[in-house]
Amino acid sequence: MVTVGIRELKQQASELVRLVRETGSEVQVTYHGEVVALLIPVKPAVEDTKTAWSKLDYLAAEIKVRWPQGISAVDAVREGRR
Repeated sequence: MVTVGIRELKQQASELVRLVRETGSEVQVTYHGEVVALLIPVKPAVEDTKTAWSKLDYLAAEIKVRWPQGISAVDAVREGRR
C-alpha cells in the first residue's frame, strides 16, 4: 500500500489514480501523518447478467433447502422484528 501526504496527492493525483486503476493498489492519504482518506479501486457495479441470475438461482435453492416447514416469509419477517 502506498502512503502519500495531501501535498503529494495534489501534485501526483493523475499518477496515483492510474496506479490504483491499473494495479488495484490502495493509496492512503495522510494529513500531518494521520491517515484521512483512502483511494481504492472500484469494483464493477454489476457483473454480467447471466452470472448474476445464476447466483440468485443458487441462493434461492440454498434458502429453500434450509427454510423451516410451515413458516411463511411474512411470519419470518414478523418474528425478526420482535
